[in-house]
Amino acid sequence: MSGEGARGAVFFDRDGVLNEDVGYLHRIEDFRWVAGARDALALVQRAGLLSIVVTNQSGVARGYYGEEDVDRLHAWMRDDLARDGIAITAFYSCPFLPGAAVERYRAEDHPDRKPNPGMILRGIADWNVDPAKSLMIGDKPRDIEAGRRAGIPGLLFTGGDLSDALRPFVEASAGER
Repeated sequence: MSGEGARGAVFFDRDGVLNEDVGYLHRIEDFRWVAGARDALALVQRAGLLSIVVTNQSGVARGYYGEEDVDRLHAWMRDDLARDGIAITAFYSCPFLPGAAVERYRAEDHPDRKPNPGMILRGIADWNVDPAKSLMIGDKPRDIEAGRRAGIPGLLFTGGDLSDALRPFVEASAGER
């Protein structure tokens, strides 16, 4: 799964972890960073870890917005962070949903839809990630379950400052090198 030189990563759920969950977020003007999110991403980057976003996007399946809207929002997030020298390594999103209104996104148990680990497993393979040096952070039990199924420990984020929540993992990770 991960080869020589594999790096650690933090897999982030998006809504409720990196940005305030406003319900089916797809418009830039509705986006607000969670307290400490930018600092958390910078902390991860300084530690030499990758930042990978894995997000269910059922709003696409429900017909509320399109995949291009998700891509546009993610491009804006990258650009906004880049102004401060912060990078997100990759974004993975799952538009599939059981009983979806949009037929092409209808899937009873899509491997990418959390709690399934498909997006995380792709991130591990695409970026040569070592699961033993990684963490999944999410605000829902399904996020943590997806990490567990991919062999990655999870941290349930229940609010507050994201950088404070993430700092113990990053510091422990730095101590292992």
